[in-house]
Amino acid sequence: MKALQFVSAGSYVVNDIPVPQIGADEVLLAARSVGICHSDIVLLEGRYILPFRFPVTPGHEWSAEVMEVGASVSSLRAGDRVVGECVVSEVDHFGFTMNGAMSEYFVAKAAWLHKIPDNLSWTQGALVEPFSCGYNATLKADNLDASDTAIVFGAGPIGLGVVAAAAAKGVRVLIAEPSEARAQLALELGAEGVLDPSSESFVEAALEATRGGASVVFEASGHPSAMAATLEVAAFKARLVNIGIDVGRSAPAKLGLIQAKQLQIRGIIGSPGVWPETIRFLSRTGLDLSKLVTKTVPVAEATSAYDAVINDKTQVKVHVTSDAH
Repeated sequence: MKALQFVSAGSYVVNDIPVPQIGADEVLLAARSVGICHSDIVLLEGRYILPFRFPVTPGHEWSAEVMEVGASVSSLRAGDRVVGECVVSEVDHFGFTMNGAMSEYFVAKAAWLHKIPDNLSWTQGALVEPFSCGYNATLKADNLDASDTAIVFGAGPIGLGVVAAAAAKGVRVLIAEPSEARAQLALELGAEGVLDPSSESFVEAALEATRGGASVVFEASGHPSAMAATLEVAAFKARLVNIGIDVGRSAPAKLGLIQAKQLQIRGIIGSPGVWPETIRFLSRTGLDLSKLVTKTVPVAEATSAYDAVINDKTQVKVHVTSDAH
């Protein structure tokens, strides 16, 4: 089978390798659509939050068809359409510390998998993982509903997921994003207005647009300056949810606003425990995030997919597909 492998820091290639064998509690899967995440690029650079070894096959945002099940697996059968979680233990992340889905076939434990309904395409299925992070952020903004006005910082895949989930819940959403193309995607997913966080008058514009501040602020950009700005555009007693990732950088912030405004601030990582709810939400709302996918290539040409992610900053989400049987 063909598999994209990170063979060393900065080096990736599509290799022909044997189809893996499954254990009693495992499932052999045929990849259908696999997304590339920024964390994959961090892994390629030789960095990750957990120890890992090269070579490794990435791919933690995926949809796949069940080909074969292990002897002790009773919850799945051949032909089932599934997606799978990536944080599988405290020491293992699928597609990072173990081989992932960027190949024609791969193996996962049945316990990590969730069936997807027929009204979700393979592309939509592969977007469950990034959307689950945005959806989880809306869950952590206590009692988020149509009475709220929210500002979302960052129109990357996670921020766009926050926009889509919040808008589907009836929230008035404003996107803080300097890229016109990404801001346009946010509008198509339900945002009602755009704010330019790079503008000198950003805070004043945000306070005016929200009539004194947003009741909920989501930080999904990972930029320290945006993290600091969340305090200034928040309303009194606002709920702030930080999901954007940054390690080690800093920015000046008016920390006194936390107390003065009685702000509720929460940081979250990923989407543990909310995948079934995420899938039901997507299925029942009819929310289609496939417009986030700006490039699709077959697995045999997967190196070009990573070339695009690394070199073309206009790409939002790149998917690699396979029709192996």
